[in-house]
Amino acid sequence: MRKHANRTYLFAPGNHERRVEKALGLGSDVVILDLEDAVAVSEKEKTRQLINNGLQQTRNCAAFVRINAYDTDFCFGDIYSIVSKNLDGIVLPKLESSADLKSVDWFLGNLERERDLTLGSIELMPIIETAKGAAAIRDIAKTSSRVRRLAFGGGDYTRDLGVEWTLTEEELLPIRSEFVLASRYGELEPPIDTVFIHIKEHGAYLKSCQNVLKLGFQGKMCIHPDQVAVTNKTFTPSNEEVVWSRRVISEFEKAEAEGVASIQVDGYFVDYPIVEKAQRIVDMANFLKELDSTN
Repeated sequence: MRKHANRTYLFAPGNHERRVEKALGLGSDVVILDLEDAVAVSEKEKTRQLINNGLQQTRNCAAFVRINAYDTDFCFGDIYSIVSKNLDGIVLPKLESSADLKSVDWFLGNLERERDLTLGSIELMPIIETAKGAAAIRDIAKTSSRVRRLAFGGGDYTRDLGVEWTLTEEELLPIRSEFVLASRYGELEPPIDTVFIHIKEHGAYLKSCQNVLKLGFQGKMCIHPDQVAVTNKTFTPSNEEVVWSRRVISEFEKAEAEGVASIQVDGYFVDYPIVEKAQRIVDMANFLKELDSTN
């Protein structure tokens, strides 16, 4: 399994070979080759082989495939057709129960054994995007060790609930907060946020990224190449944040050695929780630096 960051997940329609080839070189942490919404029903089966061709291309990013939903006629065939050493992960859309997730996990495990792949090497990233899925999200978060993180699908979610999806996205605050809570409850990584459909609204998109970062998300799914750089920058700790975090850690270590567990750094109260947050920022910066040095 390829090591990768999780700031950007760029969609590319699996039946457009040139767009797939381009997407794999645009700097996204993960490219999602799509078999679901971007592919017409009449094209789905033939697109599986095109996706396998795309997965063989040289790339500096991870490659996931969004298959069709569990309750469709295509899900089984999608999984059976794409599992190989070239696949890093599967995006499972419209997941609504832990039972469905267990079924997919079992099937994947058997294919990994059959094809001499390391058991559990292919990630599963469920997209929760319906009322049923949202109601079951905490159970889903604790179901499979193959799931490292959850993703939120705002388009289908707002359609399912009859919610108006506005430019400011204030109506999404409750469900986004539940994603962060459920992910922590299930001991998963922070979640991945929904796509942003107003492609020309660059200021609103930046605001959306900043808002979900503050809520506790670690990245965002993207539907346009212009969104990749903005998203990567937003979810990457700034130099100022890293310098400050390292100072907090250093000052606290000195105080702790003297038996003190709460201090002030430039008027900012620092105790163990603050130091843990600072350490996460430093760890993230180090991880991204390591990735850059190997790509």
